[in-house]
Amino acid sequence: MNFLRFPELSVRGLSHAFTLRSDPPLMLGDVPEILQEAGLPENYVMGEQTHGSGVAVVSKREAGRVIPSVDGLVTGEKGLALVVRVADCGPVWLYCGQTGAIGLVHSGRKGTELGVVRVAIRTMREKFGCDSEKMVAVLGPCIRPPHYDVPFADEIVRQLRAEGVGEIVDTKLCTASDPQKFYSYRAEKGKTGRHFAMLSG
Repeated sequence: MNFLRFPELSVRGLSHAFTLRSDPPLMLGDVPEILQEAGLPENYVMGEQTHGSGVAVVSKREAGRVIPSVDGLVTGEKGLALVVRVADCGPVWLYCGQTGAIGLVHSGRKGTELGVVRVAIRTMREKFGCDSEKMVAVLGPCIRPPHYDVPFADEIVRQLRAEGVGEIVDTKLCTASDPQKFYSYRAEKGKTGRHFAMLSG
């Protein structure tokens, strides 16, 4: 397996990864193996991912579950991996250096319009006492113009700024522009695999 990792998260001691294109594509049943290969905890939580604005506060009690109707996951617990699946939508990693709380969000066009990233940040402030200025956000590979006419990645960055996030990193990577590395639901007309984004504190 091949992974992308981001120095802005690595330097903070966060275990994280983003799977690259593989043959055959990785499936949901492969998640335990993916986590092991990437060096993340075996306990993990996923969201149903309905392209909405739902965000769940999770703990090890939810390990192994898929939380209904959520596109964002946040936790204050160590040793728990958050996992989302994407193939054009934007994965957003969140970390608060003040509290150690983390979040992982699936934000495509619809979720971005509904402000799911903003909901996640506000939830981290409310539940864990996070200070936005002490937070870092990383926006991973997603589809972007000219391959898609809605620049939702720019809107995600705008929302992060509006919430006062102290450090915002946009990888600028486009899933539709590099078919050797990435899956693109739009470019491949729906017949494609999924990337797995992962994060643990």
